[in-house]
Amino acid sequence: MKKILENERLYLRELSEDDFEDLCAILQDEETMYAYEAPFTDEEVTDWLNWNLASYQKNEFGLWAIIDKSKENFVGQCGIVYSEVEGKNLLEIGYLVNKQYWSQGYASEASALCLNYAKNILQAQKICSIIRDTNIASQKVAENNGMSIVQEFYKDYSGLPVKHFVYSIDLS
Repeated sequence: MKKILENERLYLRELSEDDFEDLCAILQDEETMYAYEAPFTDEEVTDWLNWNLASYQKNEFGLWAIIDKSKENFVGQCGIVYSEVEGKNLLEIGYLVNKQYWSQGYASEASALCLNYAKNILQAQKICSIIRDTNIASQKVAENNGMSIVQEFYKDYSGLPVKHFVYSIDLS
């Protein structure tokens, strides 16, 4: 697998079809996926994986696997994607971590690597994280990356409007 970024404790690499079960452990967990209003089906996990594989080809980035170097464990996913918010296409750092690794700093470390990648490799002027208003842990990760709330909006989940914040940082 192609390593993209790394620090002392973890590395980010491209996802592959071999990661399906590890992705299911995250995307099909009701507690982890509360921000999405429901866990994913097998078909939705497959679509998620294929969407990332296509993003690697089209954009040369996407969500990457977070791997703990000490045990080669699949911890979660973190990376850079394009997300649409009220008609605007935003460059976003997204992250989802398997709940057995919550509160251990993986999302903060991985997203900091992505922030540097966006600034130094992509030469992006801005980057954001789109976070549900009740997801305090993810909000803390964004704030640790120097991001602040620049916008509030409602995202539709099966007819249910759910409040989100756009956290952003100027990279120029």
